[in-house]
Amino acid sequence: MGRPYGTELRGSGGRTPAPGPHHAEGTSMHRFLRTPSLRHAAAALALTLAVSGSAVSATAASAPGDRSSTGPSGRAWFTSWAQSQQELAPAPLRDQSVRMIARLSQGGGALRVRIQNTFGKDPLTVGAATVGRSGAGDASVSGAVRTVTFDGRRGVVVPPGGEVWSDATSLRTRAQDDVAVSLSVSGTVTPGRHSSAFRTNYLTPPGSGDHTGEASGSAYTQTTGSTYLVSAVDVRNPALKGTIVAFGSSVVDGTGSTDCGPGCTPDGTDQRWTDHLARRITAELPRTRQLAVANAGIGGTTSSDACPRTPAGVQGLDAAARLERDVLALHGVTGVLYYYGTNDLANGCDADRILHSYREVFQRLRAAGVEVYVTPVTPRPGYSDRNNLDRHAVGTFVKKRNSCDHTCDGVMDFDQVLKDPLKPNSIDPAYDTGDGVHVNIAGQRALGDFVSLPMLLASAARR
Repeated sequence: MGRPYGTELRGSGGRTPAPGPHHAEGTSMHRFLRTPSLRHAAAALALTLAVSGSAVSATAASAPGDRSSTGPSGRAWFTSWAQSQQELAPAPLRDQSVRMIARLSQGGGALRVRIQNTFGKDPLTVGAATVGRSGAGDASVSGAVRTVTFDGRRGVVVPPGGEVWSDATSLRTRAQDDVAVSLSVSGTVTPGRHSSAFRTNYLTPPGSGDHTGEASGSAYTQTTGSTYLVSAVDVRNPALKGTIVAFGSSVVDGTGSTDCGPGCTPDGTDQRWTDHLARRITAELPRTRQLAVANAGIGGTTSSDACPRTPAGVQGLDAAARLERDVLALHGVTGVLYYYGTNDLANGCDADRILHSYREVFQRLRAAGVEVYVTPVTPRPGYSDRNNLDRHAVGTFVKKRNSCDHTCDGVMDFDQVLKDPLKPNSIDPAYDTGDGVHVNIAGQRALGDFVSLPMLLASAARR
């Protein structure tokens, strides 16, 4: 049933199915390409030839994977970190380098990275790329800086709307390691980004050129709170049992995870509930039953594409629209934690529209062999009576037979965790950031503590 990995072109009007978790994967998948059209592919190839003989076009054929070192499930690669691209950055990059930091949920013997130009209007030329273990809270790299290649070449051109996975790069990592991914961008291009990294990332000044090979980080004098271009990091670790993807809006993305209360300074970064869940997995599960965790949250998004008041900035980013790119295109995915609905209600969707979107997404995930775990819609004090009636209807559906009436695989009742026992349509004051919508670090930890690890392992066991 599996499709071979390799270069894949798709027309602008079509949808290319992404490789699901059931596909056997080799230890060296040089690149899985998506490009929006043959016209863009040809333009990218022409630009590549004009710019540099050392850069490969993102439409070149991929080498077949080496299947010699896969685990018993046939999988060796698992997505260990992700941040979904959502928009273009407010300013272009001009012949400069970026250094993005990724906290791995699990480690391995090698890694590979995904670079996206999903929202780009022009070809993205990456002249060089490196990876290394991130230094202590700055732009430095601790230890060796490893060159990243694309079909054996140092550079790659990604056409507008396209994406590229790198070759495997040997770098031994452990769970909770921070990895620095550095890219040198040639020419002038406006990069795609994930707007809220909830940590600091780094850039060199415009016109400064390639500083990807430098360990000191001294050239990276500019900072950003967004993540540019890099949207996923895989690790090669055949011992892992699967990747769990958290999929939703700002309540998944991590809004509130830097808030530990008045007068408090957060103890480091990576305090989202998904980060806490990843640390629990590492600490509480046996070494032979480990899972990776990836975060596919985008603030402001909805499950349904039919909510009448959805802001323009997130239209086209509903759950069904980005499911292939942000979930199914990741590797080793066995389960999804589905946390949507709060924005749907706020943006005018009723229960029927929300549940229609749930059923569509759940069906697609389960058809791909991915199990789905769902939370009832969590509280907001600003909900109208109509909103709360619809919230009740959605919650009843989700909890019916503990399986969304046999359309999902389990329930994680975050509503029960977060609601104020005395005012159940509001968040518990101990967890509220003050906006009535998002939860602070204590609330993030409560959510991460609530998820059943045996439930998540069951998704892998049934593969």
